[in-house]
Amino acid sequence: MSPQILYPSPIETAISRIELLLSERWQDAISRRSIALLLLQQDRETRSQLQREPYFPEIERIISETQANMSESLTFAIAQTRHQLARAIEEDVTVHLRHQPVVKDEWLHQLTVHPLTGIPILILILYFGIYQFVGVFGGGTLVDGIEGFFESSINPVVNNIVAAIVPWQAIRDLLANDYGIITLGIRYAVAIVLPIVTTFFLMFSLLEDSGYLPRLSLLMDRAFKTIGLSGRSIIPLILGLGCGTMATLVTRTLESKRERIIATLLLALTIPCSAQLGVILALLSQEPTALLIWSGVMMAIFLGIGFVAGKVVPGEASCFYMEIPPLRLPSLPAILTKTYVRLKWYFAEILPLFIFASILIWVGKLTGLFDVIVRGLEPVMLWLGLPTEAAPTFLYGFFRRDYGAAGMFDLHSSGILTGQQLVVAAVTLTLFIPCIAQLQFMLKERGIKTTMAIAIFVVCFAFSLGYLLNQLLTIMEIF
Repeated sequence: MSPQILYPSPIETAISRIELLLSERWQDAISRRSIALLLLQQDRETRSQLQREPYFPEIERIISETQANMSESLTFAIAQTRHQLARAIEEDVTVHLRHQPVVKDEWLHQLTVHPLTGIPILILILYFGIYQFVGVFGGGTLVDGIEGFFESSINPVVNNIVAAIVPWQAIRDLLANDYGIITLGIRYAVAIVLPIVTTFFLMFSLLEDSGYLPRLSLLMDRAFKTIGLSGRSIIPLILGLGCGTMATLVTRTLESKRERIIATLLLALTIPCSAQLGVILALLSQEPTALLIWSGVMMAIFLGIGFVAGKVVPGEASCFYMEIPPLRLPSLPAILTKTYVRLKWYFAEILPLFIFASILIWVGKLTGLFDVIVRGLEPVMLWLGLPTEAAPTFLYGFFRRDYGAAGMFDLHSSGILTGQQLVVAAVTLTLFIPCIAQLQFMLKERGIKTTMAIAIFVVCFAFSLGYLLNQLLTIMEIF
């Protein structure tokens, strides 16, 4: 027979008082104690069945008094007690066949999942792990070094060799010069994208192997409920910081169609991939005000669009359940192996796409099609308060998000984008339509109607918000 769970004293007292109020007819299908616990957790179905009972106001008063005597919510206290018993049972029946570096201290687990301590821990991880390691070190130090080497040593040699052995200017432009496969496509992939993706996957593998990610899901579950998602959704959203294409594929693990649609929308609109994020962080870190504005705007859009989508997208909210593995000391060989495998997959995917994008750009420039599209985008750039030179960046960003971010990097390096323009460009480009690879997976996972609806909304929203942001910054005279 399973042992009865003993809850904190105020909750046990409330259970006894509610049991005395419940009439005999509630004993038939489920015990009075279970009904009392459901009422204490504000279960809607149970409350709706009891609301017409004459003693229901007294039950409400008992619940209010009990909550006043607790430092945390009754739902959290009940769930925490059950979780502690489950862990005790697990420890009692589990046989460890070999020694594993498992962190067994319950206090460390509580630090990661309790909002008062878990959120500061998350902020520290985001600052040191994502901003400093991926953004500053990966997107700044490593990119600057490798990019400088390409610009000073590789691209001039490639341009000279191609000019010496290829007599046709069109073929020279395909292989080298400003938009060539080698001088642009391979340079972006190796010098800008590879360092950023490598540092991100190293950090992600570290968090994954430590057992922190499931605890982050548990920590964020209540907050995510306000935007129509469960804590489980944090996994594809974090993966989206690595690759939106991969993250869109992982949304299939979410329980309901409603949750999958909302997660796909947020991935397409507000979650930059690691290469795009790294470049933007590296650029904006040079101007703290610009970085603060970009971060605040993106967070507000994430929460606002998520909240509206949670109200508009039809369907019931899904329940959250997830196995919580023990906290472990990560194994360096395992982290390096995972990072290598992911890099191998990611690089095998993006290098052909970068080459393909360079070819499309070459065809577009050779036929004049891209010049027509760029000229069509130039009035939009002026409407956003950006220089006309930014138009190709948005066009190329459609082929790869990181292509667009790398183009913005070049514009900033040339002194064309500064201050307010840099913030507007960063926000608009982050919100801009996802790359063609992510769109392909959206079509596969969500269907053509949902994908088209998301794409049209994202484009209109991105340019509209960019315009409003530019007007607001001009009025406030921040830069």
